[in-house]
Amino acid sequence: MKRVQVGPVSFGGQQQLVLIAGPCAIESEEMTLRIAERLKAITLELGCGLIFKASYDKANRTSVTSYRGPGMEEGLRILEKVRSQFELPVLSDVHDVSQISAAADVLDILQVPAFLSRQTDLLVAVGNSGKPVNLKKGQFLAPWDVEHGCKKIASTGNQQILLTERGASFGYNNLVVDMRSLVIMRELGYPVIFDATHAVQLPGGAGGASSGQRQYVGALSRAAAATGIDGLFWEVHENPDQALCDGPNSLPLDQVKPMLQQVLAIDTIFKGNRTGADC
Repeated sequence: MKRVQVGPVSFGGQQQLVLIAGPCAIESEEMTLRIAERLKAITLELGCGLIFKASYDKANRTSVTSYRGPGMEEGLRILEKVRSQFELPVLSDVHDVSQISAAADVLDILQVPAFLSRQTDLLVAVGNSGKPVNLKKGQFLAPWDVEHGCKKIASTGNQQILLTERGASFGYNNLVVDMRSLVIMRELGYPVIFDATHAVQLPGGAGGASSGQRQYVGALSRAAAATGIDGLFWEVHENPDQALCDGPNSLPLDQVKPMLQQVLAIDTIFKGNRTGADC
């Protein structure tokens, strides 16, 4: 199992799982800083590693009128402030090769969105950045097929790869999670993240926007922790019902601590019983 080191945070092996969390899209500097401060306090108290996540641009929204974020320049400025003020590693999406240079100057992890997980030029370019890459498995891919994306990134010599499961398309406007995929993807030799909040998304389920079933985030997170995942991905918001992006599948900020406590307890039980041969 390869280890991926991101600042003070380590993914892989028998390491405790890491939380990747933050709002879907940056809505304002003030809100972003408040959420980052709260998440850092919670994870410090629980002894859990944290990567702060927020998108400066959501380029794959359902409708042309959907909120996308503040844009790359302003969004990266805010993420740099999170990084420096709270000493947190930060992650955001890159959608195009032209974004990578500027993004890599600020971000600690470059994330490839699920819909772009087969885009060869993009995968090679993020690999060439030298930064750790979080490759989200496309909703249309079998878990073993993500290996091809890994090879595209690794062809550059960059082995700092994280793989994220976010559910698979199941008919129209629905996703399901096959927990076997977390085990299968981890057998590729890279740390695996489970995106519990996107896994309960109902793509296009609200007509001109996606809907979601956030009431299942906890159950899926606990189940995923029992498979030995290396990280957990949650989109969180102070008031999800008022969120400008992905509110129906976002976790209320006040639920993060109790839910994370449950997940970490399961993670400890599983990894405490593993042998060195499993790493």
